[in-house]
Amino acid sequence: MSELISSWVRRYAPLIPGGEVLDLACGSGRHARHLAALDHAVIAVDRDPAALAAAAGPGIVTSEVDLEAEDAVWPFGPGRFAGIVVTNYLHRPLLASMVDSLAANGVLIYETFADGNAQFGKPSNPAFLLQAGELLELARDHELRVVAFEDGVVEAPKPAMVQRLCAVKQDFPRVAALLPPF
Repeated sequence: MSELISSWVRRYAPLIPGGEVLDLACGSGRHARHLAALDHAVIAVDRDPAALAAAAGPGIVTSEVDLEAEDAVWPFGPGRFAGIVVTNYLHRPLLASMVDSLAANGVLIYETFADGNAQFGKPSNPAFLLQAGELLELARDHELRVVAFEDGVVEAPKPAMVQRLCAVKQDFPRVAALLPPF
């Protein structure tokens, strides 16, 4: 069975303005392919070459980078991306640099496991689980405007405790953040 696109990503990806999009820790590329289908040029980054081979496709440039290596340096400059999508991944030392790589009207779509997920299985290590309100703090600390936020249990694709954030840089037009009902 192929991996399902996150309902969160599917809902908020249409907000990303034209331009290049980063799919961070892309895995096999389920979101990279979705973003490319929305006519974005996508940079899909992961440390796993086999996953990147699966992620490759039209409109997608893959990049093998281990951002958790001891000597790792964030490889992207400020203001580069119209959108950044992160799912099921957390490495706190990257967060500030990641947000700095958003364009002035860029969109951040982030969804990953949160404290309390141990009751559902892995990940259970607190180093890989967001603390209560942590994505909201990220948005506040980097002057992002929150479009949507959720913190709680999801049932699909498997039961998990997650936090989800869609936030935009200050030049993103407020009227553009209003999505039609789904």
